[in-house]
Amino acid sequence: MAYEFKLPDIGEGMAEGEIVRWLVKEGDTLKQDQPMVEVMTDKATVEIATPRGGTVLERRFKEGERCPVGQVLIVIDTAGLPAKVPDVSSTDKTPGPVPVGPSPGGVLATPATRRLARELGVDLSRVKGSGPGGQITAADVRGAKVSGASDGSHEDQHTPGPTAASSGDVRVPFRGVRRMIAEHMVKTQRQVAQFTYVEEIDCTELVELRDKAEARLAGHGIKLSYLPFFVKAAVEALKKHPQINATLDEPAGEIVQRRDYHIGIAAQTPEGLMVPVIRNADRRSLIDLAREVERLGVAAKNGRVSQRDLGGSTFTITSLGALGGIVATPIVNYPEVAILAIHKIAKRPVVIDDKVVIRDMMNLSLSVDHRLVDGYDAATFVAEMKASLETPGLIFLDVT
Repeated sequence: MAYEFKLPDIGEGMAEGEIVRWLVKEGDTLKQDQPMVEVMTDKATVEIATPRGGTVLERRFKEGERCPVGQVLIVIDTAGLPAKVPDVSSTDKTPGPVPVGPSPGGVLATPATRRLARELGVDLSRVKGSGPGGQITAADVRGAKVSGASDGSHEDQHTPGPTAASSGDVRVPFRGVRRMIAEHMVKTQRQVAQFTYVEEIDCTELVELRDKAEARLAGHGIKLSYLPFFVKAAVEALKKHPQINATLDEPAGEIVQRRDYHIGIAAQTPEGLMVPVIRNADRRSLIDLAREVERLGVAAKNGRVSQRDLGGSTFTITSLGALGGIVATPIVNYPEVAILAIHKIAKRPVVIDDKVVIRDMMNLSLSVDHRLVDGYDAATFVAEMKASLETPGLIFLDVT
């Protein structure tokens, strides 16, 4: 008996998932609950196990392709097995097959694919579908974009294709987290009117405070980096500048000023850049922030960031630590309206009271969406952080 496993909704109302890696091949014998495929949602990569044992007859999607929720992902021969076995692809969480129907013009495509076509300016009526029954896939849309099958509303419709191949070329699949990052960055650049404001910070007192605190906390197994200090200072500044802890609801014509303070921490993982989130950062003490920063950092380094730690941030901080450089123009993490880049702390000569002295200095770079945030807002926000970081005191020593 052939059992068709349909991709369930493993995210929060996801429309499709990208096949990152198959863990089984056609002809393999599966045991119930055996992992069979890794699927990436817009938040995390999830391993899906088979709800039934049997022999793999067919894998319907290749690695790098996107499978709509409700579409058959894999076919398993369950001959000889009990007829009644729990089926996770038809639980209450799964909405069933996505209503993929032809438009008035006869185009067969999922809502997610139609949205991608609109974003890229591709006319679906001019695209040949490679999916089941001639359905147009996301890959078809991207291919059409490269070949020039756009609707003429974009100036870049004649985007050049790859350069001529060379024998020394190394080809790396453009999929998974890397492709998700690329699509998100392009969408941000298209949606956001971004500018960056940079300020210099004297961190001499902060360095002294952190060194003393770290020495005191070492015996308690708490690793105190500089990042918790910046998170704390950012939250206090966000409370005074609600327009920077906001998002734009364009369909409603409203600016939504958030009263939650969920701080995303851009982190490099084996799969690429991810943004795990410190929830309710305003309710956490410095020590609690230190523990959470360390937990998320270890998870990111090991490629084990859970889905519950991703998504829903209201403001993002990015830092490369000792590699932080001098200045950068970080890209806003859309639909947020601001992102803060922390640069390395280094000793520099500065003038104080007409004397040249050596101080621990660093730069902060704040990129904002100019549609919601003006230059004055950005400057005063960074000034608030500067004041907190240059004269650290009770703001960092509260207990919750």
